[in-house]
Amino acid sequence: MLMKTIRVRCSTPTGLLALGALLMFTACATVAPPQPPSLELPKPPSDLRAVRKGDHVTLTWTDPTVTTDRQKIRHLGATWICRGLMPQLMECGNPVGEVAAPPNPATTRSSNPSIVSSYVDPLRAQLENDNPSAFVTYAVEALNAGRRGAGLSNQVHVPLTHTLPPPPDFAAHITGQGVVLTWTNNAPAASPNSPVHYVYRVYRHPEESPQPILVGEIPARSERSLSLMDSNIEWEKTYEYRAETVTVIAQQSKSEIEVEVEGDDVPEIKVFAHDIFPPAVPSGLQAVASGPGQKSFVDLIWAPVTDVDLEGYNVYRHQESEAPLKLNAAPVKSPAYRDENVMSGKRYFYSVTAVDVRSNESDRSEEASERVP
Repeated sequence: MLMKTIRVRCSTPTGLLALGALLMFTACATVAPPQPPSLELPKPPSDLRAVRKGDHVTLTWTDPTVTTDRQKIRHLGATWICRGLMPQLMECGNPVGEVAAPPNPATTRSSNPSIVSSYVDPLRAQLENDNPSAFVTYAVEALNAGRRGAGLSNQVHVPLTHTLPPPPDFAAHITGQGVVLTWTNNAPAASPNSPVHYVYRVYRHPEESPQPILVGEIPARSERSLSLMDSNIEWEKTYEYRAETVTVIAQQSKSEIEVEVEGDDVPEIKVFAHDIFPPAVPSGLQAVASGPGQKSFVDLIWAPVTDVDLEGYNVYRHQESEAPLKLNAAPVKSPAYRDENVMSGKRYFYSVTAVDVRSNESDRSEEASERVP
């Protein structure tokens, strides 16, 4: 058998390129060594948030979806709740709580890739104190199915200052200008040098919507009885009101920010804003009769009423010893009226009322009289 020998001439550039391509092809075909199995340690959450309301702290975070080696989590375990009085937690130690493992991500996260978990921690009375600079530190640690974790999440700090109970005697009543909210001031007198002071906040929301709207806030000063007017309402709607006392810790230096801790709410009060309140009584009514030789009439003018729900005016007339009768069939839109149904030589007495869009009518104005020539 004849053997053929393949010779590669490395002395030419073409030969060198061919040899390099052959070596590269050989290297690409090399099988990599096997990778170690994943420990499936969940990547620690990085969006832990904390909100304190009264004596409870609500923690929320997004459950991890990948491991520390960037693999998709197949079975996420429970989450430890970590709490301590030091500024920085090194480890979880003895967790103060635990949140059970969420549902299997393979069946729940196809349409919703992120799941937000939460935990409510009731602060023990022993933790709360009068030191405005005292804080408690929280973190969470996500575990795998074997109850192993990769470390703590980001850490958040919550003030431990005492909060006040809800303001007592919270009540609401309807007036023509809106809803008046009243309560009793239960805040202690603040020391002039104390960084802690208190404010009251009142919220409302329509019955059909849970979204709260801030009605207003009042600092807790020396007054015993406090009140707040809510004039931004719509008549014939139902509102629910609540109030809270907020503890405010003023900044100690320019680098610090003001800290607020909300107290618990009073039970909500339901108010139906039923408008039974008439507009203001018109004023400044004047009556002027036509001159001699003209067709008989009496012109009336008066100061306009500024109520936002004003529909118009009613005009009343009577003669001596007679009851007033309304002259107009529909509300008069402008503060002026011409009475052409008059007789020469007669004296007429006039008054006007204001009426709103819900037919609430004011008292009659002071009378103006005029004799027709």
